[in-house]
Amino acid sequence: MDGNPLSKSILNSLTQFQKKQRKGVIDVWWLYDDGGLTLLLPYIISTRSNWSDCKLRVFTLANKKDELQYEQRNMASLLSKFRIDYSDLKIISDITKKPSDETVSFFDNLIKDLKCADEEDDMGVHVSEYELLAMKDKTNRHLRLRELLLENSTSANLIVMTLPMPRKNVVTAGLYMAWLETMSRDMPPFLFVRGNQQSVLTFYS
Repeated sequence: MDGNPLSKSILNSLTQFQKKQRKGVIDVWWLYDDGGLTLLLPYIISTRSNWSDCKLRVFTLANKKDELQYEQRNMASLLSKFRIDYSDLKIISDITKKPSDETVSFFDNLIKDLKCADEEDDMGVHVSEYELLAMKDKTNRHLRLRELLLENSTSANLIVMTLPMPRKNVVTAGLYMAWLETMSRDMPPFLFVRGNQQSVLTFYS
């Protein structure tokens, strides 16, 4: 069969999860309660022999900036009751901070070929200026998540994050995929996980 042979880097990428992983961490970004699937999957992965040298680090978002210690204690207690073994827990308090000009420029460059006039009907593939304005806060949140990922998780063996869910018929496919690309571009292996809000964790009292 004719064709160009795959490069060594591609072959290594295809088989990297079949090999023993170096000692390191699996970073879990639990953005909201999805029933616990975002926590359960990386925990199960960490119990496999190939991942036995990888510890879990859990990142979650603060509800109130002035109650960080209280929220950290509550989250630690929750993980303990679910018997999720982890090495570190970090509560992110500044998710609403304005993203840097560099990150905004990164996003603008990412979507430049997706932009269209507001009146164009394009089946949701492209992104209009009206949508960008309407979804500005959501976009900034994802830009901040990219900055936090770059700050905390670039050396992780694997990143597992709750999959952000767009509002149906409100966010176009183009903008939604740009959000996901913004967070995962140039990162370690990245797994987005979506639970259905039904609990998959057993509570131990």
